[in-house]
Amino acid sequence: MNKLKIKLKEYSVRVKAYIKRLLHPIYLFPIKLVTYSLYYLIKFIIKLIISLLKILRDFIVFPFRSLKNFLKSVFIVFLVGYIGLSLFINYDYVNTHYGWYKKYFKCTFNKFGINNQIKSKVVRIVGGYSEGTGFFVSPNEILTNFHVIADEPSPKIIFPDGHFVTPRKILGAMEHDFAIIFTVDKYPDMVLNQYFEKPDLIENEPLFATGYAMGTELTGAATQLKGTFIGYRKISELKSGFVQANINLVPGMSGGPLTDQCGTVVGINTITVGGFSLFINEYPSLNDLTANDIQKITVDPSISPEKAVEAYYTYLKARRMKESFSLLSRQYLTKTNFEEWSNRFVDVIDFQVIKTEMFEKTKDTVFVKFTTRNWNGETAERRYYEGTWQTIQEDGVYKMLKSNIKEMDQPDEMWFYT
Repeated sequence: MNKLKIKLKEYSVRVKAYIKRLLHPIYLFPIKLVTYSLYYLIKFIIKLIISLLKILRDFIVFPFRSLKNFLKSVFIVFLVGYIGLSLFINYDYVNTHYGWYKKYFKCTFNKFGINNQIKSKVVRIVGGYSEGTGFFVSPNEILTNFHVIADEPSPKIIFPDGHFVTPRKILGAMEHDFAIIFTVDKYPDMVLNQYFEKPDLIENEPLFATGYAMGTELTGAATQLKGTFIGYRKISELKSGFVQANINLVPGMSGGPLTDQCGTVVGINTITVGGFSLFINEYPSLNDLTANDIQKITVDPSISPEKAVEAYYTYLKARRMKESFSLLSRQYLTKTNFEEWSNRFVDVIDFQVIKTEMFEKTKDTVFVKFTTRNWNGETAERRYYEGTWQTIQEDGVYKMLKSNIKEMDQPDEMWFYT
């Protein structure tokens, strides 16, 4: 203990003396500080170089001192080479499967189960003339392709759990093949992460396209196809920019998300040609979005009984239930109420009127043919109906008075034309 105190005291004296020399005279302190710093730095570098040369000498001489040393050297060289090759392979794997190393670290903590999460967050978009896929970009906004909702005033949004809703509003940009569907309720748990600017993709980076292949004809969860990034593309007829990938999209997947390994949306499933596909990755501005190109409901039940029957089913198709219910006559309403009547159509996602014409020589009875698509929670079943509606004029419009509608078995092709 005494020796330690003596050494500490000697060290303290030496430090004090050194500081005194450094600071005296004070006007030389800056010069001494620079000079001493360079001196010790050069001294350190020289010692480091000498030490490295000694290590290199020993490394070269070591294998030749004995057979044992030679075998050790061979083993060490093999081990170092193996580690280096492993690092190269891992680096190549990261680039091949994640895009680049920064994205690898970004995805490491959320990659497990990410693909199943995406499949559980896409929705079916079902209209009378087309079907597709969509995904939430905000709690009440769904992105899809314009061609999915074209000619359809009120497509149905079917969720993975089987329930469906009708849009509150639709905006689109036909020249971008881009549409936004607005829902009444909010679904924050369904929102997918996305790039709002051009995604940082590299060649051969893995990508995943998700959507409902073959639409409602195929039951079960959404389909997910894997491919690789090829490049960024433009099409002269469309204003949008595209990601090109070697993924062969299936009808029904249009409007679904294209995601990277991290589950971030980098495009919208749009076009497939000859084994590779294009995905919109440049969204139009808000000024380009309009309701002008969206199909409108134009019916007038005051014109004739046929137009009233057409209006009745058109409102049902759009699930504008109150407007359809308002076309029931006062006599018809003595037998039902809104709740009982609307429950008759709770599983119907589409009506298609095939034909309306005056029945025989009557002035108030309409012969009608129509089809429905009924959603059973997994798939859509098409049903066929024909019969008559007797109408009555009330409050300036024709209203439904009495029906004689019957469901048909699978009709032949001529049923749709006669």
